[in-house]
Amino acid sequence: MSIRNLHQMFAPKSVALIGASNRDGSIGKVVLRNLRSADFKGPIWAVNPQGGEIGGEEAYKDVASLPEAPDLAVIATPPHTVPGIIGELGKKGTRAAVVITAGFGELGEEGRALQREMLDAAKPYLLRIVGPNCLGILAPGNQLNASFTHLPPLDGNVAFVSQSGAVVTAVLDWATSRNIGFSHIVSLGGMSDVDFGDMLDFLAHDPKTKSILLYVESVTDARKFMSAGRQAARLKPVMVIKAGRHEEGAKAARSHTGALAGSDAVYHAAFRRAGMLRVQGVEDLFDAVETLAMRSERKPLLGDRLAILTNGGGVGVLATDDLIDESGHLASLAPETIERLNKVLPPTWSRGNPVDIIGDAGAQRYADAIEGLMGDPNTDALLVLNCPTAVVDNVEAARAVVDAAAKSRKPLYTSWLGDQGAREARQVFLNNKVATYDTPGQAVHSFMLQVRYDRNQRLLMEIPPAGPAWPQRDLDAARAIIDKAAGEKREWLTEPEAKALLKAYGIPVVETLTVSSVDEAAACAEEIGYPVALKILSPEITHKTDVGGVALDLEDKEAVLRAARRMLDRVAEARPDAKIDGFTVQRMASRPSAFELILGMIDDATFGPVLLFGQGGTAVEVVRDQAMALPPLNRVLAEDLIRRTRVSRLLDGYRGRPGADFDAIAGTLMAIGDLSADNPDIAELDINPLWADEEGVLALDARVRIKAPHGKGSSRFAIRPYPGALEGAISGRDGRIYPMRPIRPEDAPLTDDLLAHTDPEDIRLRFLSPLRKLPRQLAARLTQIDYDREMAFVVFTDETRQHLAAVGRLSDDPDRERTEYAILVRTDLHGHGLGYGLMHKLIDYARARGVKQIFGHVLRENKPMLDLCTELGFTRHQLPGEPSVFEMQLDL
Repeated sequence: MSIRNLHQMFAPKSVALIGASNRDGSIGKVVLRNLRSADFKGPIWAVNPQGGEIGGEEAYKDVASLPEAPDLAVIATPPHTVPGIIGELGKKGTRAAVVITAGFGELGEEGRALQREMLDAAKPYLLRIVGPNCLGILAPGNQLNASFTHLPPLDGNVAFVSQSGAVVTAVLDWATSRNIGFSHIVSLGGMSDVDFGDMLDFLAHDPKTKSILLYVESVTDARKFMSAGRQAARLKPVMVIKAGRHEEGAKAARSHTGALAGSDAVYHAAFRRAGMLRVQGVEDLFDAVETLAMRSERKPLLGDRLAILTNGGGVGVLATDDLIDESGHLASLAPETIERLNKVLPPTWSRGNPVDIIGDAGAQRYADAIEGLMGDPNTDALLVLNCPTAVVDNVEAARAVVDAAAKSRKPLYTSWLGDQGAREARQVFLNNKVATYDTPGQAVHSFMLQVRYDRNQRLLMEIPPAGPAWPQRDLDAARAIIDKAAGEKREWLTEPEAKALLKAYGIPVVETLTVSSVDEAAACAEEIGYPVALKILSPEITHKTDVGGVALDLEDKEAVLRAARRMLDRVAEARPDAKIDGFTVQRMASRPSAFELILGMIDDATFGPVLLFGQGGTAVEVVRDQAMALPPLNRVLAEDLIRRTRVSRLLDGYRGRPGADFDAIAGTLMAIGDLSADNPDIAELDINPLWADEEGVLALDARVRIKAPHGKGSSRFAIRPYPGALEGAISGRDGRIYPMRPIRPEDAPLTDDLLAHTDPEDIRLRFLSPLRKLPRQLAARLTQIDYDREMAFVVFTDETRQHLAAVGRLSDDPDRERTEYAILVRTDLHGHGLGYGLMHKLIDYARARGVKQIFGHVLRENKPMLDLCTELGFTRHQLPGEPSVFEMQLDL
């Protein structure tokens, strides 16, 4: 449902508490007290079957007797009563409810049935539900505390959304003591209706919320979560802590990929792909709250080079160790910076980074040193440390740092060590929104959290290079291989079948021949030439090496015969139950400079297909050097996945060993993503080893497991893949055929070319402002779209597809009720019918998606577009406050 009726949830004009009570210790009494003590501006109605007075005010006996429909209802009654109450509220006109009551999905099938009954009661009225089994919701800026928290939160700009009520109370207690406030606190509980995806959509566009923190135990709707998360993370910081990091996710997996892909690793990949920053543990959670709360006061962070200023050399060294442990970099001070510091610091200062200004440093020395460091061209941020001494006032030093921070052009972090003696100084920092931490390690960690967050953001904005597409895939050949195995009710493809499947997607493989006997193996080896590799062929044996089912570098016929016979004996002893179909024979490949890699895919129960990359070979599970990512990938995302492994540093080449072809490796990863999208039957795949060198890649061995798909095609993907089925063409009035397809991230350079061939006035009419070239961030945003909630079609001038003729796009609202259109046709192709054809395409696509209304904003002087919309049945409305702009609407 997304954000429908969530405004009534978090900014209600009236609230009813169903289950209000006078009984001490009851949830009904605590919630009523919190509602009234928050200074809520509207009426608060207490409902209790006994009627009378509760808390000194009249109580109503039931929902029907309320004077009017409350915007928000809070329910704290026994679970069996909740479905009926929801139905009564919906009938009366209420559109939002918080169900604090427990006893639903967490209690097994009976509770799940009751939960379904509750949702069924809400559905006819589009009534939104937070909970059940939750702590409640809080919106301090709206004076709303519909919860049973022990403390009222301060008003602020951080939104905290949590599945755990206990974590909410702990964070609230800690934040209040540090003068940190919240725009919203939401305890989701059982997430029967409103979930993380809904809250991310709502908070992304909430002007009071500057940053978002999530405490996640599980994700229910992966595609909604990823779609909402990616959009929110483009607009404001999103940090997430995931509980249950060591849950085992692939106990029965028989491929290397399955063994390496635990559920937590998949969540980690999902958070990264969404542009969120993951933090670990309760301490990280608190640091994340502080980092987010202070972010609006910080200057932009441009890199990971940190300068450390301290009055104690030892703690500076410890902070340096923490920085290096977290893969940060100690800034190398520029010579001019050293000269500036020489003029204001005593002769005994360290003359390097960390900048030790000696134990007797007072407020002025701190101020002078900060001023000198902030102009250093090699420094991205500054950490200021203080060790307590008896000769100077550390509170005055803190005030000097606050004054210097206000003038600073770079982010500044502080840590005043100690306990009792440091409290007043820390409060000075908190009162002035300067980030401060109890220890240097915490400060360094928070700095690196910010570094990693900014890296994620830059990755979202990276534009992949334009270039040739991966080789055309043979869908029919791939389908035939999978259908044959499915028809024989086999779970695993044979090695030759798996390689043929890869070959159908342009992945180079070692040619592999199949034989059924020892003698045939020897004859085949004679035919293809020596040396050869011999492997056992069995649909029930996936790890052949483990059972002695592989023999390499066989030089002649006798060696092949001996190896084949011994192999049968070893396999019979190790796996007497396995069906043996024969052997595979392949010419030994020789690429002495090649690196052994593993590439794989596993179909995760929550997020669908997930890709794995890492160092391969027989010891892959011991080495455990791998990273994961959610497909689909483009060139930038594929290279990022590769670079997150240790082996990537070797792939660059070293000590005379040439580097590997990154394009070929990235292309293989992208091809696996395509293979997964086209064939929902594939549940598990790995290529191990994939050889990679300067000549390209070569798959030596592959495993593929199939199963009945649990979703159709791309519906399994947490991120909707490129919708190739929408490719087509537009027939122009000039008789020409203009190729058309959905936009791709690689199209960013083409959009610049389109603007270059378009008159400035036409650009102004489209963007409502003059542009000659799209800013890089905007170009990335317009080409790296979320196909699940927006669409853009590019039209090419001809079959060469080197130049764009037009672009048309749709952008849905989170409820998918309305979608906004926009069209740009290059100037020299006006009058060819491209705008008319694109509008028809957009309307048909929106209608097929079930959207109810399409609209666009058109300048009064854009007569051709106004006429086109009128011809297509759009209605015209003056945009309030914008006399020069019309909103054109078409009900679908």
